[in-house]
Amino acid sequence: MYSIEGCAAHVLRSCRPLPYTSPMPIDQRPLAVFVMGPTASGKTALACALARHFPVGLISVDSALVYRGLDIGSAKPDAATLAEFPHQLIDIRDPAQPYSAAEFRDDALREMAQITGRGATPLLVGGTGLYFRALQSGLSDLPAADAAIRTRVADAASRDGWPALHARLHELDPVAAQRIGPADAQRIQRALEVIELTGRPLSALHGRAPGRFAWRVLKLALVPADRAALHARIAARVDAMIAAGLLDEVRALRDRGDLHDDLPAMRAVGYRQAWQHLDGHLDAAEFRNRAVFATRQLAKRQMTWLRAELDARILEPFDPGHESAAAAAIAAFLDCPAERVSVGAASQM
Repeated sequence: MYSIEGCAAHVLRSCRPLPYTSPMPIDQRPLAVFVMGPTASGKTALACALARHFPVGLISVDSALVYRGLDIGSAKPDAATLAEFPHQLIDIRDPAQPYSAAEFRDDALREMAQITGRGATPLLVGGTGLYFRALQSGLSDLPAADAAIRTRVADAASRDGWPALHARLHELDPVAAQRIGPADAQRIQRALEVIELTGRPLSALHGRAPGRFAWRVLKLALVPADRAALHARIAARVDAMIAAGLLDEVRALRDRGDLHDDLPAMRAVGYRQAWQHLDGHLDAAEFRNRAVFATRQLAKRQMTWLRAELDARILEPFDPGHESAAAAAIAAFLDCPAERVSVGAASQM
């Protein structure tokens, strides 16, 4: 019976010297860390805990946190947390101003370069998969939005419903339709718009990535094995948001007079349901239940995306040792002394 040591010795004896070749090039790219996960999995708490012990600069990767005034319903870190752990790309847009993945990519690359330039490591934290993908892999050269087409699609949706338009998208671009849910109005509208503008399916225009990403990345993904535990945490967080004044927050946004429920900011999970409740379309119980359900669906989509991130290190957020595991991974990645790293328990941020 062979031992591992015996096999290794045999291999070494049987090797022949190879002609001299130049050594493999060392990857000289600066380092960056991605902390990813579904909503309510503890991403912010983990990022802040890591920021206490490593020379990192935090960048938010969240399509709701970019908007000023969307605080409670987006689970935005509070003022004390942001004072101690500043996050870039939070509160950079008014809710009346849409914000695209392409804009995020430009902004994030700029912030990453500034953090790297001062000798720190960018740590990007959030759950918006499209933003992470756009940042690392680039975006297709898609046409700009066309107001007339969008109005036409919205009118058709008002008449026939978004599921009917999703069925139409399935006929024109089954690959895109498989990725887009039948109630995902924003993405259905954009896919149909692109088809009308270019004559080509959206799926055929995706995936034209630029060259290699300018940073070498360590990906940490918080992926709970127990869906029931995550669902319970989501329900508790929605209840806490309602108790903290989510409806008053949305009421104040409505009272501005320049916002409507078709804006990307107001389509965010929780805000859409609150708006419908204030419009009288949902009673209080239905508003709460739909907000919980929509958040659970968001978490499901986020975990589906994370499963495709094959190079990510998976961490169990309900394991008390997950922060220490994340710290050990970053210590090795940054070549820091791991024995000096100690982090505490995570919250539900």
